[in-house]
Amino acid sequence: MITLDEITMAVGGRTLFEEVVCAFSPHNRYGLTGPNGAGKSTLLKIMMGIVTPVKGKVSKPNRVGMLRQNIHDFLSQSVINVVIQGNARLWDALQERDKLYDLEMTDEIGLRLGDLEAIVAEEDGYSAESNAQTLLLGIGVPEEYHNKLMKEIPQDMQFRALLCQALFGEPLALLLDEPTNHLDMESISWLETFLQNYTGTLIVVSHDRHFLNAVTTHIADIDYETVIIYPGNYDDMVEAKTAVRERAAQDAKSKEKKIAQLQEFISRFRSGTRASQVQSRMREMEKLQPQEQKKSNIQRPYIRFIQMEKPAGKVTLQIKSITKSYGSQQVIKPFSLEIHRGDKIGVIGNNGRGKTTLLKMLSQNLAPDHGTIELGHNVVISYFPQNHEDVINKRDSHNLFDWLKSQRPDAYDQDVRSVLGKMLFTGEDAFKHVSALSGGETARLIIGSMTLKDHNVIILDEPNNHLDLEAVSALGWALDEYPGTAIVASHDRDLIDRFAKKLIIFTDHGIELYDGPLEEYLKTKK
Repeated sequence: MITLDEITMAVGGRTLFEEVVCAFSPHNRYGLTGPNGAGKSTLLKIMMGIVTPVKGKVSKPNRVGMLRQNIHDFLSQSVINVVIQGNARLWDALQERDKLYDLEMTDEIGLRLGDLEAIVAEEDGYSAESNAQTLLLGIGVPEEYHNKLMKEIPQDMQFRALLCQALFGEPLALLLDEPTNHLDMESISWLETFLQNYTGTLIVVSHDRHFLNAVTTHIADIDYETVIIYPGNYDDMVEAKTAVRERAAQDAKSKEKKIAQLQEFISRFRSGTRASQVQSRMREMEKLQPQEQKKSNIQRPYIRFIQMEKPAGKVTLQIKSITKSYGSQQVIKPFSLEIHRGDKIGVIGNNGRGKTTLLKMLSQNLAPDHGTIELGHNVVISYFPQNHEDVINKRDSHNLFDWLKSQRPDAYDQDVRSVLGKMLFTGEDAFKHVSALSGGETARLIIGSMTLKDHNVIILDEPNNHLDLEAVSALGWALDEYPGTAIVASHDRDLIDRFAKKLIIFTDHGIELYDGPLEEYLKTKK
């Protein structure tokens, strides 16, 4: 069990949560939710002991698996060893044992080696390498990487190795911050199954709605400067929270109506013969006055992509036998496709297979080695790149208003401010420098610029990275409502399933096409 005892935390003068008291029990799987900036990662770091709260204390089991973010500390170690370090007691025993075997044997050393061998046996150390390999293969790290140094394998594989480190050694509790980052759909599915069978205490932060719904038994929601635990998965929490807010709004309206009636009585009879009744009504009205309450931090951006006045022709993109290679590696094998006006296409598949390369070519930001991509009549494309710095130079001195205005110089100032407000940049936020933006804020600003521009084809590469659940939900709605052509690459199943009617699937054998939604495709694969 993990318990929080009067945990208080403030950052930059803003209170994230105050005197939080709650417990996370074994056999339960908790999703830790809240919008960007609510303090989810901070609370996890407090539980891990990485961050010290302003007040309060945390108690947790002896063996806790944690998804670490400090890849640079492991770059010179082998992948297998990085995973085994997830069991600190075993790893320390193995390290000490290996050092003692290099020394001249004495009675004292012999006794210590016996103690260490007992620890290795207790921790199932003789099966450590095979157990680590099982985890690595399950999460999608190929066997040829297992004995390489971390710095010798791709970065997404490095993150997967750290996730295996957190899962290794049967920890009594698991603390996972965005574990689905850098995972493809197959690996996410494997992780879901692993966590569904996990019997310890799980606390996970994720912006993947489908993943949270599949894994969690409870939601710990950071709101009103505290943590409220709801039974059920994420959708259950949203339903319960919405019902509570609606009841509170109804109660407030009823009180306002009653106060108005009392006020009318007091005004009519204040100077008359019914003074005692007036005093009684005044006391009743004081009790009904609304108390100052902490505001909910739930915010959802308003996203709507408006197609330009002149729609595209029937065929928006004609792809003819395109290929693309990087050195000796052919990323895109000969591929042809005709994309029509109004098509909603999800692009899925494992990392490193060419999804970003294809989208760059479709958006005219990269030329194919062979073949052609022809734009249809009157086609205008708006592109959201996976690397935000391809659009926003974080080293320049633009503020948000000036940068957004530069994307559409003929836009009225009030239209630019309206877009900023819809993307949750209010008041003085307009004068914040783009260099100071977080990943989520940068993504919202780029999406905001797309709502301001003319286009009839939008291409988005992993747009949900860094966005919170509310923003991803708003984006899914906007894509579904968009009258033009939308092509989106994402590992977020909920987002793809929300809007896509066709799929481009990157597989081991090349690119496949499927005419239907994601859930239907996944059923055929099963």
